[in-house]
Amino acid sequence: MVLGVDPFNQPNVTESKENTNRILASGAPAETPSFTEGAIEVYAPQGAPGDLAGVLRGLIDGLADGGYLAVMAYLDRFADADAAQLRPLLAEAAGRPVTFGWGPRFLHSTGQYHKGGPPVGSFLQITGAVDVDLPVPGRPYSFGELQAAQAAGDRQALAGRERPLLRLHLTDRSAGLAQLRDSVGRLRT
Repeated sequence: MVLGVDPFNQPNVTESKENTNRILASGAPAETPSFTEGAIEVYAPQGAPGDLAGVLRGLIDGLADGGYLAVMAYLDRFADADAAQLRPLLAEAAGRPVTFGWGPRFLHSTGQYHKGGPPVGSFLQITGAVDVDLPVPGRPYSFGELQAAQAAGDRQALAGRERPLLRLHLTDRSAGLAQLRDSVGRLRT
């Protein structure tokens, strides 16, 4: 309520869920990375630099006045817990507020603000390859497919509002997180 968001009316959360259901029913949209660097596939906007440090710097430099950066990690919050170390590193590099949330958990809290709040956010979505997956009981998809569809649905909702968005897909989660932390750490200097 302090942020001006009615906690019982989350139309933009519902939009992400509807996007997810469409993706699960029809399949994920085909996406081609802008480039791959080490263990990270980079999905950047047209005209972005062709290196990881450059796209990260571009995302930070593009923050709106009074804006913030939201890190949305669609990863395993236990096995990939090191991803949370990115928030303070990015905050130091940006000199601006940086939030961090585990997807899809954040959709019911800051997710509404990301899409329904003032258009001052920039977004870093991190996804990762799934090595071990389990089926969702009674559904024709796995938990990994569900999480990928949730991430894609949220991307669609953000893109529909023309929010700045950079997606990094870790082809090897451990190596990719180490590489990403190293790249962000170099932005501070």
